[in-house]
Amino acid sequence: MSHQKFESCITACSDCAVECSHCESACLNEQDVKMLASCIKLNHDCAAICLLAMGAMASGSEFANQICKLCAEICNACADECEKHSHMEHCKKCAEACRECADECSNMSSEQQPEHSAVA
Repeated sequence: MSHQKFESCITACSDCAVECSHCESACLNEQDVKMLASCIKLNHDCAAICLLAMGAMASGSEFANQICKLCAEICNACADECEKHSHMEHCKKCAEACRECADECSNMSSEQQPEHSAVA
């Protein structure tokens, strides 16, 4: 796999990881941090999977398809949670970045045939 082929997905993952990291930090500085616990955890997970997906696509990993499929799932979950707090600008921006990344990762994983099948 050539990573240029996935440039828009890699960019969306990068943007999402940045917004999730920012949102996580901003949530930790809010007055009612306890209310934002799920948001903070999902921000952390989402940023991590986005970075993993970027690396998988950039390196041509045989698991890029599966990783991007999981990335889309986690991004949608993070967006769902952030949308509950859309009165906060950082959560609103994060949800938007997560939705865009989820769309890009879904498109990427549906266009690619898995090069490796895990035995169940």
